[in-house]
Amino acid sequence: MSQENKELILDVSDLKVRYETEDGVVHAVNGVNIQLERKKTLGLVGETGAGKTTTAMAMMRLIPSPPGVIECNKIIIDGMDVMNMSPRQLEEVRGQEISMIFQDPMTALNPVFTVGEQIAESIEIHEKLSKKDAFVKAVEMLEMVGIPGSRAHEYPHQFSGGMKQRVVIAIALACNPKLLIADEPTTALDVTIQAQVLELMKRLKQQYDTSMILITHDLGIVAEVCDEVMVMYAGRIVEQGTLKEVFNHTKHPYTEGLFGSIPNINDRKSELQPIPGLMPDPTELPEGCTFASRCPYATEDCEKKQPEYRYMGGTHYVACIAYDDPDFHIKRRVTNG
Repeated sequence: MSQENKELILDVSDLKVRYETEDGVVHAVNGVNIQLERKKTLGLVGETGAGKTTTAMAMMRLIPSPPGVIECNKIIIDGMDVMNMSPRQLEEVRGQEISMIFQDPMTALNPVFTVGEQIAESIEIHEKLSKKDAFVKAVEMLEMVGIPGSRAHEYPHQFSGGMKQRVVIAIALACNPKLLIADEPTTALDVTIQAQVLELMKRLKQQYDTSMILITHDLGIVAEVCDEVMVMYAGRIVEQGTLKEVFNHTKHPYTEGLFGSIPNINDRKSELQPIPGLMPDPTELPEGCTFASRCPYATEDCEKKQPEYRYMGGTHYVACIAYDDPDFHIKRRVTNG
């Protein structure tokens, strides 16, 4: 899965995150590798509890320790080794080189400061501007995300959910970061506002040449925004490739299940096919494939053997031992009717 000939903005190798608690060790992320080219957008997809947000927080070294423990070979962002940075160096990198739009804009903003002050704070710290000049730029950022600059003196409670999310985007992009992580940026928004926010993010990404990781469980958003896709399950990447490879040539049974759970607008009578069962307890992960208990194709080997990545052509990889069977594609057709 190497992209050595490409210019990478992000290179993560064998990332593992665990939480050591009194009730046991939670294995949240289990050997994740991510390589992202400049100006590309990666969709990190999976259901709640898959480890998507923990992966993003680990890349920014925001996992609280204790109880969190990060282990990895490397986390390189724009040529900088994040794992060997001091707290002071990390503060300089966060917001300037790498920025994050957090999941809930309601809690991401401080209720006792005006939105202008909150945008200006990042600019003042990273661009070494005076309070006055930083506030002027904060007003410009507000206008850029579609909010009148005159509202810079207002407080978060005076804004709607969609407006709050725009403010959070303005904060994240204020210092023109090279890598933007957007964690479920449209979850709390209605469909109309969701579309506006996505369009805004796409436009700003092109304007600033920003690379982006979009964390979501919504495959429709991934199809609209992303160049590449990684499907995550129980702390592992189970399938990855370009948008076309994963969407048009789906290989992993879990990815197949995600698509089966989406309503078909062309066939109103078709029934949804939810994935049976639940994700395994991260304190007691199974010996073999973590998806085996929910997989329609699982064999005894699946329960005993941890699947390795199998190359499917192009940049497409899948972690599924069923592909060791040359007749597996026939079995999939039969099972899917």
